[in-house]
Order: sequence, then C-alpha cells, then structure tokens
Amino acid sequence: MLQLRSFAFNVAFYANLIVQMIFWTPYYFLAPRHRAWMVPKFWSRSSLWLQKVIAGTEARIEGIENLPEGPFILAPKHQSFWDTIAFFPYLRDPVYILKRELTWIPFFGWYISKMKMIPIHRGSRSKALKDALRIARERMAEGRQLIIYPEGTRRAPGAEPAYKYGIVEIYAQLGVPVVPVAHVAGLFWPRRRFLRYPGVIHARFLPPIEPGLEKEAFLERLIAETEAGCDELLLEAADAANPPPFPPTAAARLEALRGAARLKA
Repeated sequence: MLQLRSFAFNVAFYANLIVQMIFWTPYYFLAPRHRAWMVPKFWSRSSLWLQKVIAGTEARIEGIENLPEGPFILAPKHQSFWDTIAFFPYLRDPVYILKRELTWIPFFGWYISKMKMIPIHRGSRSKALKDALRIARERMAEGRQLIIYPEGTRRAPGAEPAYKYGIVEIYAQLGVPVVPVAHVAGLFWPRRRFLRYPGVIHARFLPPIEPGLEKEAFLERLIAETEAGCDELLLEAADAANPPPFPPTAAARLEALRGAARLKA
C-alpha cells in the first residue's frame, strides 16, 4: 500500500505541475509579478493537498506570527524537495538564489525568470557570492524576502549541522532580519527516495534574528536555534502514533537526545 500510494502521489505531483504550468501560462506572463505569484503559490498549496489526500502526509506549519514585515531572509533546514515548495506561499514576494542553469529549462526557466530570481554561476564561489549579494541588495530594496538554505545542499534528518559561511556574509551585508525554519520533512519525503511516508510534517518559523550581530555570534545563534527546533520536532515525530522510519542519522540523533534526557532526569 505504501508503494502504491507513493507512486500515485508522485504521478499526481508532476502531472499537477505540468497541467498548471500550461493552464496558467497566459495569465502568469501577462500579469504583474505581484499578482502572478498567485500561480506558483496555488500550485504549492495544491501539491501539499495532494500529498495529504494521496500519501496521507499532512503539512503543519506554525510560527507565521514570527515573519517580519518588509524584507527579511528566510533560512530553512534543507532536507527534502518538500522544503523548497512549502514555505514561499507564506511570503509576499519571495526570491531564491539558484543555479543559473535552471533558467535555461523551457517553461520552468521562463517561470523562474518572470519572478526575478537570483541566478548565479557556481564555478567561482567568491564571484558567485559577490553576484548574489549585489542582486540580493537590489531585491531587498524592493521589499522582497530572500529564501536561502544555510547548509547549501540537502542533508539527512539528524545529520551533523554543516552550515556554510555564505549565509553569514549575506546577513552582515544586507542588514535585515533572518528567520530560521525548523522541520524534519526528510523523514516523510526523503531525499533521493521514491517513498512518501504518511504522518504530519511539522515545520516552525522561529523568532527572527535581528540584524547587527557580530558574524560569529549570528552563526552560533542560527545553528543553535535551528538545530534545537529540529531536535524538538524529531522527538515529536518519534513519539507519534505512526512514526516514519528513521534513517541512521536520525536514529543516532534520537538516541543521543533521549540519552541526554535520561541523564538530566
């Protein structure tokens, strides 16, 4: 049954993407950008609805009151494709830093270009960071919200944190709040896996980190608060009535957290 529901959801997910991309094309490219955002946001919400109905996986996102007005940086954990589509519907006018090659894909790349994202060439890290900062500063001046994944690439739930220094430079240069986002979506929508596990993907927008901190102090706080939030949600997932299977990294982290709790008791 798990395999059948996972297969059905994957087919429905990509069919939903293709059909909506074609159906909404006239409106999307003729409407102003602020109105055109309705299309990808509707697609995101409909995809999460399909995941709930077909795969039995509910999305529960809280902490919306922690999102500031105006420009800020959203900094989610990156474990799954899920966290690339679940959060932008809560932002007024989000912008991503992404590989420029994505803009070359027919239809998909055109959709990206419409939203004035930040495409970068990853051949040179220093040049890529300079380009990203230059364009991000322009986007922030428009009152937009930058979504950036501090660890860069997807990592398994419970894995040791591996935060890149790029988020620190962007925070220091842009001078806007950073909102960490904790979740354990990788338990339910694993990276590079076909199966989609039922349950509740619980994600949380954490209180914003205000601008002006020293670089090292900011990084320490970002890591500490994000990882503490993820640990809490990992324990919650483990104690659920029907917990998803835990990969080795998550199982080891769970044992460490429970061991620490036993020592305190």
